[in-house]
Amino acid sequence: MESGSTQFFFLIDKLRIQLLNSIEGATEKDYFQEEISPFDSGVGLQMSSGHSVTTVKSNCLASVTKFAQILKILSVIYRLVQSNSYATKRDVYYNNTQLFGSQRSVDTIVDDISCMLKVSRRALHVMATSKGLIAGDLCYLEEDGTRIDCRSSSAAVSVSSNVSGIRNIVSSAKFVMIVEKDATFQTLLNDDFCRKLSPCIMITGKGVPDVNSRLMVKKLWDTLQIPIFALVDADPHGFEIMCIYKYGSVAMSFEAHSLTVPSVMWLGLLPSDLQRLMVPKRSLLPLTRRDENKLNSLLKRPYFASQPQWQKEMELMQQSKVKAEIQSLADIAPDFLTSIYLPNKLRYGGWL
Repeated sequence: MESGSTQFFFLIDKLRIQLLNSIEGATEKDYFQEEISPFDSGVGLQMSSGHSVTTVKSNCLASVTKFAQILKILSVIYRLVQSNSYATKRDVYYNNTQLFGSQRSVDTIVDDISCMLKVSRRALHVMATSKGLIAGDLCYLEEDGTRIDCRSSSAAVSVSSNVSGIRNIVSSAKFVMIVEKDATFQTLLNDDFCRKLSPCIMITGKGVPDVNSRLMVKKLWDTLQIPIFALVDADPHGFEIMCIYKYGSVAMSFEAHSLTVPSVMWLGLLPSDLQRLMVPKRSLLPLTRRDENKLNSLLKRPYFASQPQWQKEMELMQQSKVKAEIQSLADIAPDFLTSIYLPNKLRYGGWL
């Protein structure tokens, strides 16, 4: 059994060695540069050195509300820091719902303050509410000493709202798999995927990932330094979500160093898989005009210069004008995803 397991994970172990060798030469200089470029292959999307200034005045009718909102949030942050306590952005909003009007106003201002001061939101003592889930070969302690065990085969654990406070991480996992959608994550959980292909860890941000899900993936990479794979739909939206984990987003570019994991590999669903596996045509969906526009936009992004295989896959989607969800593999066989597709991909190195 041990020999079979060793053989199964041979290419994954080989990939891990390659990834470790690739980061061995990294130095402090790589991470702290005076001139910040829009993209760095070792970090991801970064805030441009160019400046965009928005003026908010207390004596201007057009911006007086925004001015009051900023002052209110700064006062909340000051009290939190002084008392060494923490609050979620939702807590801040409910501090004065009439003034803020919407949660989005709070989110935007907190991000602006974080960017302006060049500190993380954690440093402001303001945290985001988690929506992600995690399961598999993983145990750790929360900052308050609570022991979290993610090894249950029937239920997942919510991603911590205080990822930076996590300590004593224990895991024998060979890889981490990011799953785009909650529905696919639950299918894998119900099929006992983590046990069948143990030891491994699965995590989902339930679509576009929240900050805590991204922080957790980064924490796992920094601590365990094992391969991280992404399982997303073969469509422009799924590809963009994978890129957020790997390269970050423009909105959070000022926190790129703590959020991005450039070592993320694309496991599936690849556009080329649709042809190779002869996925039934009834399972394929035509690209909409919005999909095509998104695809064109993605192909212009700076990180494609270092990812020719990804570019080739996206161009194939562009030419075929079709997309597919991960669930389309069930039309080949009900258990095709967990019994054939993923085991073969992982065993034979079917990632990009």
